[in-house]
Amino acid sequence: MRERANERLTKLAEGRAPWALAWPCVHEFLAIVTHPRIYAPPTPLALAIDQVEAWMESPSLVLLGEGPGYSTTLRELLAAGRIDGPRVHDARVAALCAQHGVSELWSADRDFSRFGGLVVRNPLIG
Repeated sequence: MRERANERLTKLAEGRAPWALAWPCVHEFLAIVTHPRIYAPPTPLALAIDQVEAWMESPSLVLLGEGPGYSTTLRELLAAGRIDGPRVHDARVAALCAQHGVSELWSADRDFSRFGGLVVRNPLIG
């Protein structure tokens, strides 16, 4: 599965079509790949940061961050989905996608299906 993910990301990063990363996803990537209870051994932080910087070099990358109106979008998504606890992180990513006009989110996390108006596709299958 790791090879498939790398293949998909490489295709995006080297392609001409715009693609996006939400800053919370960058943070989550760094937290996961360097976590010693998830990977044995974990990825050294310097290598994980190098990977993020390699993605940042993609001329077609758009970084998604909070902007004007974000808090309203987040509040609406939280209320509509009755979201609390750890799913607030997912709502944050969904709100960023909505705010930036992202129509399709690639994720293996099925929890994103709770947010209407966002097509969620697992790029690691099919």
